[in-house]
Amino acid sequence: MNPVISDQKAEVGLAAVRERIAAACERAGRDVNSVGLVAVSKRKGPDAVRALAEAGLDVFGESRVQEARQKMALCPSGLTWHMIGHIQTNKAGEVVRLFSYVHAVDSLRLLDALDSAAAAAGVSLPVLLEVNVSGEGSKFGFAPEEVPGILEHCTGLMNLDISGLMTIPPFTPDPEEARPHFIRLRELRDGWRAASGFPLDELSMGMSHDFEVAIEEGATWIRLGTILFGERE
Repeated sequence: MNPVISDQKAEVGLAAVRERIAAACERAGRDVNSVGLVAVSKRKGPDAVRALAEAGLDVFGESRVQEARQKMALCPSGLTWHMIGHIQTNKAGEVVRLFSYVHAVDSLRLLDALDSAAAAAGVSLPVLLEVNVSGEGSKFGFAPEEVPGILEHCTGLMNLDISGLMTIPPFTPDPEEARPHFIRLRELRDGWRAASGFPLDELSMGMSHDFEVAIEEGATWIRLGTILFGERE
């Protein structure tokens, strides 16, 4: 895991990111409070999480259950944890126990497993459907043509809140090349919400290199790691 970031560096870095978020919102004519920030803390130690928490962040994202479980025990209480990575179906129960939000549901089996686990825990779990907008074979997620049927299936899941959609575009150094993928997800969402009855208000899209473009195209959650924590070792 990376070295600890100082409290001062965390505070200054977070302030700079918030300024860029505000500027992107202004360009898009959006309220800055309409964009949530998930600090992607995977492969970072609890001290790094603590520094950003003391700087004012309270939502952190993890992608592996075992790492998250160990880290949460060493982090300040009162933080909110989002699952942002691919989930094995047999981990559904632990995901429900550890996390309050899931960004990357990518199969019917996982939907059913999370619904059952949420029912057993007596909670309603907000989840996002991951959509493979780019069609890359290396990425998880539903193909766009699958989503209407998935949403129909979701009408029978009483313990999940189908809050919206998530995507990861192909990586490119030029954030403008991600814009068409963000536009496509938003436009697909608009069609699906009208047909399905699910509001699908949340769009989780945008990472450290392209979050400003994502905000301009409607992101309500951005997932930032490197820009907050520094490069991975």
